[in-house]
Amino acid sequence: MFDFKPDAELSKVERYRQLRDAADALTAGESDGVANMANIAALIWEFVPGLNWAGFYRMVGGELVLGPFVGRPACIRIPVGQGVCGAAAKSGETQLVEDVHAFPGHIACDAASASELVVPVMRRGEVIAVIDLDSPVKGHFDENDACGFETLAALLETRI
Repeated sequence: MFDFKPDAELSKVERYRQLRDAADALTAGESDGVANMANIAALIWEFVPGLNWAGFYRMVGGELVLGPFVGRPACIRIPVGQGVCGAAAKSGETQLVEDVHAFPGHIACDAASASELVVPVMRRGEVIAVIDLDSPVKGHFDENDACGFETLAALLETRI
């Protein structure tokens, strides 16, 4: 049985170190990418306060397709280049959006979302998925969040 619970008093940097360590422990030796994404989505939900959605979109046939997540039902397909997730997939760069309503072409899957962080998962220089985090709080994410999830994405490169 796994019981990964962060201490509420941890700094963001330490919280993300523990999240990465837990993700490493859960995915090491498991070859099923969907199972690994499902466990990671659950871990993110446990480790990152203030979210209303956390999960993955997978690159399938040139578009992003919904993967394992925690939260309300979501958009199933997102064209590359559209919305925050599509921008991350097109550029291969993290998208840290303080106010999603000010983001050109934002796709509102959940009207409660106010800020978003999307981190691409790369393999051999190509986007294979994105980690998508939404919060109902404007400006919820910062550079520590982005760095923490970029480290997690690098771990997942060969595990999803």
